Amino acid sequence: MNTDPTANLTVGIVGATGYAGGELCRLLLNHAHVRRIVPTARSGEIFEQTHPNLLGSGLTFSTFEELRDQAADVDVVFFCTPSGTAMEQARHFLDRGCRVIDVSADFRFGDPDTYERVYGATHAAPDLLDEAVYGVTELHRDRIARARLVANPGCYVITAMLALAPLLRAGLADLDQPIRITAVNGTTGAGNKPVRAVMHAEALNSMLAYSLEGHRHAPELETHLAALAGRSLTVDLSTAHGNFARGIFAMISLAVHPEHRGEMSRERLLDLLSRYYHGPQDGHSEPFVRVVTTPRTGGLNAKDYTLYPQLTSVIGSNHCQIGADWDAERGIIKLVSVSDNLIKGAAGSAIQNMNVMLDLPETHALTAYGQ
Repeated sequence: MNTDPTANLTVGIVGATGYAGGELCRLLLNHAHVRRIVPTARSGEIFEQTHPNLLGSGLTFSTFEELRDQAADVDVVFFCTPSGTAMEQARHFLDRGCRVIDVSADFRFGDPDTYERVYGATHAAPDLLDEAVYGVTELHRDRIARARLVANPGCYVITAMLALAPLLRAGLADLDQPIRITAVNGTTGAGNKPVRAVMHAEALNSMLAYSLEGHRHAPELETHLAALAGRSLTVDLSTAHGNFARGIFAMISLAVHPEHRGEMSRERLLDLLSRYYHGPQDGHSEPFVRVVTTPRTGGLNAKDYTLYPQLTSVIGSNHCQIGADWDAERGIIKLVSVSDNLIKGAAGSAIQNMNVMLDLPETHALTAYGQ
């Protein structure tokens, strides 16, 4: 634990036995302003057996009831729980002055009917939905800074949204046609409950497609991308687990708006992305978004793999890397976006939001580059 006398934050982590909860513990142990971490478990688990990489950290599990009793002394609580828990418990912490960051899906929709349609359950705290701020820090930083309740986005969603936001805000896409996203997640995206299909012996040399009838993150993308675009749109999301442990690899195709087809190029797309995230307009450069601008040097159909981001560049970091290309013959914009599903897709972005909420340096505990 942090023994620095200037560290003063107490942070609770509900559901700390899972992968995202473990990553929160690991990252927060290196946070300069966090004095005490209170991870919770339901079934008497031993912390250092559940997270052996944190052997010697001094952390032990508490019960959720113990954390509830301490709520008035807790500054921030993270919910890393199945859908349904945070909506039932968040109010208890909010009423006692604690900020809440929900890493589950309970507050990602402003409309309780949409939540019910997507997750098949009635929302238990519909009055809190208007207050919850959607936690893509790069897009909603000002609102997050004033929030006491933040809904962290899904890992697929944040990876795709960061790539798409500049193009949608610039009006480059023909949104009368679907945005098509094919995304592959590491097996940690399936959680840590034993499932034979995602065991190493089963998943090695394989790809596991799932939820092709309509992935639950598609409505989340449609809702929040529509807010950026200023109109409704359709997202065709296809997902699979790959034979690697962690990471999101998303390939996105969208039709260019007819008004922009004649002027489109890979160079224009990369310039737009670069200016959006690192432009001179306000002197601000996003610390966790990188655009791959490697110039094309090969001839027609050359397999130059350096043109696009790779998973190995972001694993272990809070970075999202984005690349782009242009299929002129078909009028299709191509985007590639990669992130670590457990960090930028969960724990890292949650800490980034916490830092903004508490007016701390946004990069605290998140400065590591990819492994």
